[in-house]
Amino acid sequence: MKLIKSTIIKIKGDASFRSFYRKKYNKKNSIIVYAVKEKEKNLLIYAAINNLLIENKILAPKLYKENYKKNFIEIEDFGDDTVFKLLKKSRSNKINLYKKSVDLLIEVQKIKQNTIKNFKGKNYKVPIYENNELFKEAKLFSNWYTKKYVSKKKLLSVNIEINKQIKFLLSNLKMKNETFVHRDFHVSNLMRHKKKLATIDTQDALIGNKAYDLASLIDDVRYKSNKKLKNNIYNYYLKLSKNKINKVILLNDFEILSVIRNMKIIGIFTRLASRDKKKTYLKLIPYAWKLIEFRTQNNKIFDGLKKVLDDNFPKKTRNIK
Repeated sequence: MKLIKSTIIKIKGDASFRSFYRKKYNKKNSIIVYAVKEKEKNLLIYAAINNLLIENKILAPKLYKENYKKNFIEIEDFGDDTVFKLLKKSRSNKINLYKKSVDLLIEVQKIKQNTIKNFKGKNYKVPIYENNELFKEAKLFSNWYTKKYVSKKKLLSVNIEINKQIKFLLSNLKMKNETFVHRDFHVSNLMRHKKKLATIDTQDALIGNKAYDLASLIDDVRYKSNKKLKNNIYNYYLKLSKNKINKVILLNDFEILSVIRNMKIIGIFTRLASRDKKKTYLKLIPYAWKLIEFRTQNNKIFDGLKKVLDDNFPKKTRNIK
């Protein structure tokens, strides 16, 4: 009898505390997710959310095996074809890839289920994306980024004003927190698998605002898209939503959440560089600034935030050419 050995190769990770390995065994691949820090979220909750999506006919990685005591799970391998990679390769098919991504988003947003059993046999209830959670995330900008560029003398007053403006924007969100939100629904977390689109990196899912994942997809800091493409994707979402959504309210929440999210991203990437010595993400900060400028330029609701940002972070600081 011929013995078949498995091969395990470390593969590229992400900004989390997880490590990923591809296991090759008998012509069948799987992914091993290893996590010691934030273990519950990165293993137990991740597998539970994937299962919830699968139960709702959304393609997400199946759980093959878990060894929680030894800090890993083994899940389905969707290969390497992220939508991000496909967009980079494609010259003419960009809008179609985005349309398929929006099709998937619409299906995800149809999910009504908010409870699932984890692999320990206990119910996991998907939390609500409350405004205080959004505020805590956006505060990463003032907690980590501002001290890099604002003098100690001004730092406290600048941070107070920034946080005041964030609270003001959050108070102006109109839509209810009643939609399944992936929370990182962008082209690096969408994959082509067996001619369909699948989603990964689902462990942060919450029940929140319908506009959040749309903003994640369209104003994605990892992939630069022009205004025309952004508008086409947004209008395609509107077309699929038909008369089920108030266009004025959607745009209001979309722009606010895009700005809040990109401020959070600037804070996270600064923290990754300062605290965790992961400096590769710093190169994405200038585009996050560009997205903030783009969404704040023609909407008076952002006047207060725009003033404090413009007064304290000139273009040279933002590294925008």
